[in-house]
Amino acid sequence: MNRPFSFQAERISRLFHSFNVAAAAMLGLVILLVVYISIRYRRRGNDSGEGAQVTGNNLLEALMIGLPAILLAGFFFASLAAQRAIAPPIGPDLKPDVIITGHQWWWEADYPQAKVITANEVHLPVGRRLLMEMRSADVIHDWWVPELGNKTDLVPGTSNYLWLTINKPGLYIGACSEFCGAQHAWMRIKVVGENEKAFNGWLAANARTALPPADSLAVRGAALFQAKTCASCHRIGGTPAVAKVGPDLTHVGSRNYLLTGMLSTSEANLMAWISHPQQIKPGAWMPDFILSRDSVKAIAHYLESLK
Repeated sequence: MNRPFSFQAERISRLFHSFNVAAAAMLGLVILLVVYISIRYRRRGNDSGEGAQVTGNNLLEALMIGLPAILLAGFFFASLAAQRAIAPPIGPDLKPDVIITGHQWWWEADYPQAKVITANEVHLPVGRRLLMEMRSADVIHDWWVPELGNKTDLVPGTSNYLWLTINKPGLYIGACSEFCGAQHAWMRIKVVGENEKAFNGWLAANARTALPPADSLAVRGAALFQAKTCASCHRIGGTPAVAKVGPDLTHVGSRNYLLTGMLSTSEANLMAWISHPQQIKPGAWMPDFILSRDSVKAIAHYLESLK
């Protein structure tokens, strides 16, 4: 099991290891009894008679029934306590800190208080208890970052909730754990746990609208982005592109990876993706527009400049 790096993961890990210790002790006891009985009551010499039958041992019967019952009851109440700690009730007045929406095959992260929307790289503050609302835009997905705790299904038409308190900065890797189609294996999760100052800085930077094109190639790329129907699926804050079918691209150039980790973010990789999306991620909803190389280069240059 991965090392736990959240309060919730620690409680799950503690319960899991307690169960393992109890199960190992029970297995050891059974093995010892089997070995003892096999030696103590083995057939000797020409003895062909039936062994002595022992009945009416109330103490032995009470132990055989009572100890497992006590053990099961203990784990039952321990599980309830862990469940209450991991997933306390959500009152009607509680608002989510982050809304995660699963798409085929990428993740959208919406920070409603800050009016920030991003994709795939989910930044979260360390040391703060967060309420995450989990949604699906299409089929059932499953959010699971092993180092951060429990799995949560994302079900179309409903919202599930996940409490999370990360206790150490770092990059935490997970994946969709419910088969959701052709590119399920490449629906990876990257959670960046940051201290409060770094997270607030990231949030403020991503709350800003997109930077205007800085050179003639980026200007051409921005115009092509609008003209070639890229804006029909993608949003870039501060521009006429406001669609939410595909990932938000307002600050795509500041992300470390594209396509939930398939490619590092660079102009060359953006060009490859725009040119031949179905060769890179077969089954993805990104169509091949059959653009000229010069047009692809201009769009990729513009997108890479969106820091």
